[in-house]
Amino acid sequence: MVDFWELSDGDDVAKTGANFESGGGSMEPLPDNTTLLAFIEEAKIDRDRDNNQYISLRWSALAPAEYKNRKVFQKIWCLDDKPKQDDPVKYKDKMKRMLFAIDFNAGGHLVASGKMPNDANLQKAFTGKQMQIKVMLWEMDGKKGNWISAVMPKSGASAPKAKSAPKVDVGDDDIPF
Repeated sequence: MVDFWELSDGDDVAKTGANFESGGGSMEPLPDNTTLLAFIEEAKIDRDRDNNQYISLRWSALAPAEYKNRKVFQKIWCLDDKPKQDDPVKYKDKMKRMLFAIDFNAGGHLVASGKMPNDANLQKAFTGKQMQIKVMLWEMDGKKGNWISAVMPKSGASAPKAKSAPKVDVGDDDIPF
């Protein structure tokens, strides 16, 4: 029987010591105002460190080809108030419109239920569903990242064409932190 801590090359893992780096590197965010054909890999209710709830989506890009398999994370603050938001009621309504558009493009099952989403029905309704997303860039305190400003129907094209599809645009104040 092989010892669990023995490496595949027969070397002793204890030689690793206290330091380890897995490699890889940082990935630059997608360019501002990029439209992607993407699908939802994961949909769940999550909480911030103050226990405020939001809907968390992980999107995976399908097209254009240069962004295939890139991940974009989205927080939809429609359950609890987003911290540090000037007008939480107006913002929550905007996020409900975003959630409605995503649900509409995914088949409309959540809205049809009339109930508040939960982990199970989010996964069932959204996982694997394709649509176009408009990705914007945020920059603050030397950090950069992406956020999703709009969702649109898949439109059946192999490459996204945002100008021909109706969209729901949530404006530029949806920076995901």
